[in-house]
Amino acid sequence: MYRTIICGIGMGSRQTANRLLRRAAALVEEGGNIVVVHVIENIPHRHLMELPEEFETTAIADAERKLAALCKDLGIPATIEVRVGTAASLLVAVARETSADLILLSSHARDITDYIFSSIVDKVVRHAGCSVLIDRRFDRRHSGSESQAEDTAQL
Repeated sequence: MYRTIICGIGMGSRQTANRLLRRAAALVEEGGNIVVVHVIENIPHRHLMELPEEFETTAIADAERKLAALCKDLGIPATIEVRVGTAASLLVAVARETSADLILLSSHARDITDYIFSSIVDKVVRHAGCSVLIDRRFDRRHSGSESQAEDTAQL
């Protein structure tokens, strides 16, 4: 059991987010806390002129609202942290700030960018000062009861 768990959740699959939160709830000790972290990646400055000024504020508020609703729907009490920056660095920073003893992340299918730039999961594993648990996405070939539509539903 863990005292403080950082649960890194993106705005992708609702099913993956549900699975991560349920796993965090099962692993946190009584009286412990779950910190749900979502990072809005930095946008290169050359593109900032094309975005409305309130883009960042709106994105943060939207992510906070969706994550709070998800936690409420699942009955899982959690603190929501939405930050702007580099995902791996901020996940490690929040873990350090909260003295977390576990970071829980989901993996994804590797693509060419992972080989060139390294994945977020790889960077967190290398730099975290605590344990990191990587939850693998389910394999559709082995999951007859879960619908494909459920997996692709976005947060």
